[in-house]
Amino acid sequence: MQWKRIEPLLPDRAPRRGGRWPDHRQVIDAIAFKYRTGCPWMDLPEEFGSWKGVHNRLRKWAADGTWEKVFTALLAQADSEGDLDWVVAVDSTIVRAHQHAAGAR
Repeated sequence: MQWKRIEPLLPDRAPRRGGRWPDHRQVIDAIAFKYRTGCPWMDLPEEFGSWKGVHNRLRKWAADGTWEKVFTALLAQADSEGDLDWVVAVDSTIVRAHQHAAGAR
């Protein structure tokens, strides 16, 4: 069900140049795995394909606004269905830094 929400928002799998991209679902799973586990890009399991391809697609989608479009659409849908609780937390804690942290000599 989640994939049906995301898939129409992603770019076409046939880019302007070169061959056809691997499945978007596999790439999104690889990105989620990387950030969930905190592993380095080079240590992605082989089942996700080339780590360079996954990383390049993440960067490309960040640059062209694809991720923003996906997150905006998912947030709007979740909000309209009442799945979000908008809670604002304000913290007035004061953090003091050492004088050298402010550039003092």
